Amino acid sequence: MNLLIINGPNLNMLGKREPAIYGSDSLLEVNNKIEAVATEKGITVSFVQSNSEGVMIDSIHNAMGNYNAIILNPGAYTHYSLALSDAIASVDIPVIEVHLSNIHAREDYRKTSVTASKCIGQISGFGYYSYVLAIEALCKKLGK
Repeated sequence: MNLLIINGPNLNMLGKREPAIYGSDSLLEVNNKIEAVATEKGITVSFVQSNSEGVMIDSIHNAMGNYNAIILNPGAYTHYSLALSDAIASVDIPVIEVHLSNIHAREDYRKTSVTASKCIGQISGFGYYSYVLAIEALCKKLGK
């Protein structure tokens, strides 16, 4: 299985930005943990991080024919990017939305996701392990 993980705005600041909420690991450390789990399962994983909505949309579109699934952390775009939601709906690839923090236990504006309804599921609140749980879910869903 080939898996694309897309991380959105400000996730490049992990470890520096609000560590009490997002943890003290850098994005590289989080990616290394995810890759170790994926490798154990025989999954090839690629990572994209962008603060640009357009780059994220292009990454979703370009995943067609190249990846079996996408794990997406849309960051703040979760709450208002209809363009990202439309991009998810435009591809025939399962997408799972993940969040490091529990968005449903935070500020009211963070509780709404305009992208989750286009995904096969959403996992939040488990730090980097949200990605691991998404990998497990995809393996089950795709029979891998």
